[in-house]
Amino acid sequence: MREAKLIHDAGELDAALFRLRGADRLALDTEFMRERTYHPQLCLVQLATETDCLLIDPLAALDLAPLYELLQDRTKLKILHAARQDLEVLQLAGGAVPGPLFDTQVAAAMLGFPAQVGYAELVARQLGHSIDKGQTRTDWSKRPLTAAQLAYAADDVRHLLVLHSELQAALAAQGRAGWIEQETATLENPALYRTDPAAAWKRLKGLNRLRPAEQVAARALADWRERRALESDRPRTWILSDEALYAIATRAPATSAALEAIDSLPAGIVRRRGEELLELLRAAREGEPPAPLEVPRKPTNEEQALAAELLTVVRDQATTLGLAAEVLATRKEVEAIAYGSVAPEQSPLLRGWRREVVGTKLLERLERRP
Repeated sequence: MREAKLIHDAGELDAALFRLRGADRLALDTEFMRERTYHPQLCLVQLATETDCLLIDPLAALDLAPLYELLQDRTKLKILHAARQDLEVLQLAGGAVPGPLFDTQVAAAMLGFPAQVGYAELVARQLGHSIDKGQTRTDWSKRPLTAAQLAYAADDVRHLLVLHSELQAALAAQGRAGWIEQETATLENPALYRTDPAAAWKRLKGLNRLRPAEQVAARALADWRERRALESDRPRTWILSDEALYAIATRAPATSAALEAIDSLPAGIVRRRGEELLELLRAAREGEPPAPLEVPRKPTNEEQALAAELLTVVRDQATTLGLAAEVLATRKEVEAIAYGSVAPEQSPLLRGWRREVVGTKLLERLERRP
């Protein structure tokens, strides 16, 4: 593979895309920043083929529409590691999720590596190469990029093609090629990367400990905060911290003076958004209350015993297959079936490759219930 080339003008991009179009598989990674924004800011796109390693600079005022079109070309396999965040930023920037996909982290987990194995660890264990991860927390939005940053970015795609070849061959040898195809296809669902402000309250911790009127206010504030964060492209906690959100919800201020008395609420927010917040709280008090929060029912002793048995089934099957148990099923997924909060046929454990590998065994145990 040639030395990595940084692409930051239109002519270089045209030449790079011409070369990339000749490949049937593309190693892909991104570098992005989201510390100061709501949406991740795409700062670099790394692509590698058998012969080229190309680093495309989205901050160089380039027309990247042809690049995004290439990433959506379904005749070319895109190979990533721990793809979810990269797909989110590419979907946002390019308007669609790239595909088809092969995620080397997912593939490695299906071969017995830790479920969340890191790229550097996988490269070291599978290929025997060491990668310098010293630029992990670097600021990718600053220009010019340093030689160390460029080397780090190139390393993130240099080994993906070899990893793909070896992992795909190993999966096929063990009859698991269908597993990875099904699993990575789910990553192409654009709904995974959409934000619904009306559901923002679900991120709040401890909401069920509030009184009903306080819950209504907290949910309204969470929705408001999410929408303001989206509009201004700023982190949600820059708009309103969780501490301030809960303080407003529990104190129910009705005047600007009452808002100002909340220590965790910055004076600037009161000055700029005070009336807006007070009107929001008034509307929440007077409006139609949302459906009450579902308080998780404490499982019965019998249900807990069933969950333990089902988890044993999962662990035994994982041991037989040489996998981490969470690759087959998480505790939460198993408990949802055992406690009756999810019907078995609606569980992901009863779909696709998981049904074949572990789901039928779980069903057999469920059918023996008294």
